[in-house]
Amino acid sequence: MLDLYEAKCDYDEGIPAGLDKMEPGPFLAAFLSGIDVTRISGYARIIVLRAHQRLVSHYTAALYADMAAIVDILDDDETKRSDAAEAAAAEVRAALHLTRRCADNEVGIALELHTRLPQVHDMLASGALDLRRARVLLDGTSHLDADVARRIVEQIADYAVRSTTGQLRARLRRMCIEVEPDDATQRFEDAVQERRVVIEPNDSGTVNYLGMDLPPDRATAAAQRINRIARSLRHKDEDRTMDQLRADVYLDLLCGTNHGTTERGVVDLRVDIDTLAELNDHPGDLAGYGPVIADIAQRVAREEADAEWRYTVTNPDTGQPIHTGTTRRRPTAAQRRAVEARNPTCVFPGCRMPATSSDLDHRTTWADGGPTTEDNLGPLCRHDHCIRHQHGWTYKPLPNGTHQWTSRLGHTYTTSGTPP
Repeated sequence: MLDLYEAKCDYDEGIPAGLDKMEPGPFLAAFLSGIDVTRISGYARIIVLRAHQRLVSHYTAALYADMAAIVDILDDDETKRSDAAEAAAAEVRAALHLTRRCADNEVGIALELHTRLPQVHDMLASGALDLRRARVLLDGTSHLDADVARRIVEQIADYAVRSTTGQLRARLRRMCIEVEPDDATQRFEDAVQERRVVIEPNDSGTVNYLGMDLPPDRATAAAQRINRIARSLRHKDEDRTMDQLRADVYLDLLCGTNHGTTERGVVDLRVDIDTLAELNDHPGDLAGYGPVIADIAQRVAREEADAEWRYTVTNPDTGQPIHTGTTRRRPTAAQRRAVEARNPTCVFPGCRMPATSSDLDHRTTWADGGPTTEDNLGPLCRHDHCIRHQHGWTYKPLPNGTHQWTSRLGHTYTTSGTPP
């Protein structure tokens, strides 16, 4: 296989190594406009990609600043702020050919960045953050008082710039639970009171059948059970995909079809020992879902259920496992349990698939003499397991418990394999 990152072109010499960290603005835009990506190596193309993303973020922040400025100029002593926002949305709607709802949403984002969370605007303008993660910060703190929201954003800023939207959303949800546990519990209880099932027709003639505002512990157990039954149905003569199998099993179970299996879901909970003893209200982490309020974590740990409940008790100071266990069922293998306790999620960069639904990968492959030991095993979801072996990715554990991945193009990424 061609080492694409080693096959550097002469043209690469004109691309500085720090291009993707350059301050965004007209100078970076002019520099990038002179690069022909078809003439540079694969390694350099990733650098140019990052630089373009920084530039897009910078000008996105400028666009929202323009919208906020329109609100400001329409906001005078005789006009309420809400009226000024409405008037500005009408101007934006006409100028940019947007629908009314879209214009209202865009002006709302602009005002959030301009007045409520200016730190997020600054991170966007500097190119450190893209709009996708900025939206996570805005939406995830919308229920909090502005001062509290700003403190949380300040604390999570460094993490935000190196995380995916899924990781950031989970970490942010945990922080919001920690800062206002009573509010989080009340919002959870209010939402569960609104639980419902919705059927939505699609243009294709199909329907979406959705459970809304369900308790996460029960929903996770149900999803895991569906997944495990679907996996048991895979055989050489089966031509349905896993998504199709899961959908069919979902409907079969609802319609009362018996698949002849007693396979139950496996639900993996991570909680610190003080919360388990009800000495504090720290959130737990439900693999495949994310942070849950302390009440849910405590209930899962003490109650038996139809699913196999796996729990990992952690040291509240270090977060490291100090005890693992199950309710009702014995673990399938002590070795797998130990690996899953150490890394509760897939260890590929950005992936949050639970380790209980992942393969155990030999870091040094079996064909190359790699032993089947805990130190040589790591959880990789089926997709990322294939990516690693088919597309030239390699990884190694680091002393602090993280993993360093190297892509086919030669870029390195560090991931922890633990919940955000």
